[in-house]
Amino acid sequence: MSDKDQQIADDWAAALAEQADDNIETAPLEELTDESTPITEEERRRLDSIMDIPVTISMEVGRTKISIRNLLQLNQGSVVELDRVAGESLDVLVNGTLIAHGEVVVVNDKFGIRLTDVISQTERIKKLR
Repeated sequence: MSDKDQQIADDWAAALAEQADDNIETAPLEELTDESTPITEEERRRLDSIMDIPVTISMEVGRTKISIRNLLQLNQGSVVELDRVAGESLDVLVNGTLIAHGEVVVVNDKFGIRLTDVISQTERIKKLR
């Protein structure tokens, strides 16, 4: 083992020993409590009535405008330039309304999206107007 590798191993051993030290004081934490008022039975019934309404969620990589002439000339292997740069976040839309931004992930050989920024409710309401 080289001197550098030995130094790294020693640093890890020291960090683990420090972590195992019994003299560590724990910081007191306040108990989290739910201070919101409970919803009434009528509110619960109203909420239940909309919970099963289907919505369409879509992820948008980018957009572009092209003429019908160019659209008809597209074939397999054609490349369409979008208005975003590589690595930029995707838009997450519900029924056409932007609700979040995210990044593509692969889980069990399937594509998914990790939300990186959720648009606040007030901002979403402003965009509806």
